[in-house]
Amino acid sequence: MRRAVIVLGILAALAGVVVIAVISWSAASRPGAEARRNPVTAPAIDAASAQEMLSRLPTVSGVVDAPYQRDLFGERWADVDDNGCDTRNDVLARDLSAVVFREGSGECKVLEGVLVDPYDGHTESFTSGEQTSPLVQIDHIVALAWAWRHGADRWSDAERLVFANDPANLVVTADEINSAKSDSGPAEWMPPAAASVCGYVIAWVSVVDAYDLGITGPDREAARSALTRC
Repeated sequence: MRRAVIVLGILAALAGVVVIAVISWSAASRPGAEARRNPVTAPAIDAASAQEMLSRLPTVSGVVDAPYQRDLFGERWADVDDNGCDTRNDVLARDLSAVVFREGSGECKVLEGVLVDPYDGHTESFTSGEQTSPLVQIDHIVALAWAWRHGADRWSDAERLVFANDPANLVVTADEINSAKSDSGPAEWMPPAAASVCGYVIAWVSVVDAYDLGITGPDREAARSALTRC
């Protein structure tokens, strides 16, 4: 986030409309923000490139003084790319097949679709509704709480909002898997399906590198071991 940090710092004292424009630019500039590809099932780089990224990540303790709070990452599922759809619906539309949109929503509000889970390969139907929507969730590949403990605690509110809504760090998955994964890194959690491990670790390392986060020794070793088998 080096470039966005510099620009935001220079413009911090200017009018709010200017800062909002910078936030939108920053979101669009993140890796994969414009791509219509699932970062786990269709990673943007190969394992060798991820290994190179991993080797240059700084080592940190993964312990910070301030406790994590979800609200520190801003509005849930904001429309950071200013396309008229919130991030949740953007990602649902990207990752589901046989998508049905609400009439009149401009192909924005997803009502139905079919998920082939990127973490275990199982197929599950999605139906929008108070009882059914929670069964299919959006996972942060690099969890927000994990990011907080590895460098995001030093970011601005605007930077955390961008991170929380970056499509390169988001995939649709079943609620059971999302709950099991929680805020773990590779040392504590890997996808249930062996065929999904490479894509997940490549995507995870890519996001950690893109946002200049640190990494603990156990997570580094788990990621390195997985990548050598890709």
